[in-house]
Amino acid sequence: MWISNAFAQAPAAGADAGGLMSFLPLVLMFAVLYFIMIRPQMKRAKETKAMLSALSVGDEVVTVGGIVGKVTALKEDFVTVEIAAGTEVQMQKGAITTVLPKGTLKSA
Repeated sequence: MWISNAFAQAPAAGADAGGLMSFLPLVLMFAVLYFIMIRPQMKRAKETKAMLSALSVGDEVVTVGGIVGKVTALKEDFVTVEIAAGTEVQMQKGAITTVLPKGTLKSA
């Protein structure tokens, strides 16, 4: 008596589009994340790999720790760097961050 009957109603027009529109912000956030974080990191890794593969004896380099020296020997994964006259250090190639222009050590 006091409670009215609840009858099924037809679905609202455009209900399918609402489901797809809820994923749009997620897709946009992933696109922004890709172009701001992932793509530049991949580009930087590619440049570093190219720099390390082009490394040769006689190049002047800077290591991760800030040590500056001249490459005296190269191996598959290791490199020997002369940091002072008669002082050579063997390290992994990945520890080299920058190849300096020729003659940088003499001018310092």
